Amino acid sequence: MYSRSITVLLLSFILTACASMGSGTKSEKRQHILDMKEQVMTKLYAKKPDTRQQIAAAPGYAVFSNANVNLIFMAAGTGYGVVTDNASGALTYMNMAEGGVGLGLGVKDYRIIMVFHTAKAMTDFINKGWTFGGNADAAAKAGDKGGSVEGEAYYGDVTVYTFTESGLAFQATVKGTKFWKDSELN
Repeated sequence: MYSRSITVLLLSFILTACASMGSGTKSEKRQHILDMKEQVMTKLYAKKPDTRQQIAAAPGYAVFSNANVNLIFMAAGTGYGVVTDNASGALTYMNMAEGGVGLGLGVKDYRIIMVFHTAKAMTDFINKGWTFGGNADAAAKAGDKGGSVEGEAYYGDVTVYTFTESGLAFQATVKGTKFWKDSELN
């Protein structure tokens, strides 16, 4: 029991360090998220050029940066991002956290892009923000070196793209992910 408590505490510290935007003013934190979004979109368009038209035609999209840690039977992650409403140009800054069980080992820094194909799907995500799903992947990547298994998935009116920035992880987990509005940045 004691070792499990230390493991959970250690995971919390690691995740906070991995997913934190650091200190700064409200506008500096917002700018950090917008810079991350632009970098992610540039990479997505380079890897999948057809997504540019898909995203431009969609009611909106979201981009998240996430750090995930797996220790044998437990997985946890935290992150942050922004939802862009293509019709109004409105930005909604959000946070995310995930936890799960399964078999895995490693640490991974990855990006998520969600394309909302209906305004209702986008509004529901912003206001409810809960998803649940399984995950199986492998990654061994540092910058442009190494490789990872990356994916594209469809959940009703949302297409989700993921890719690994860096990390070494092998996992097969069932996890829940919670997204919510960032009260500080909105």
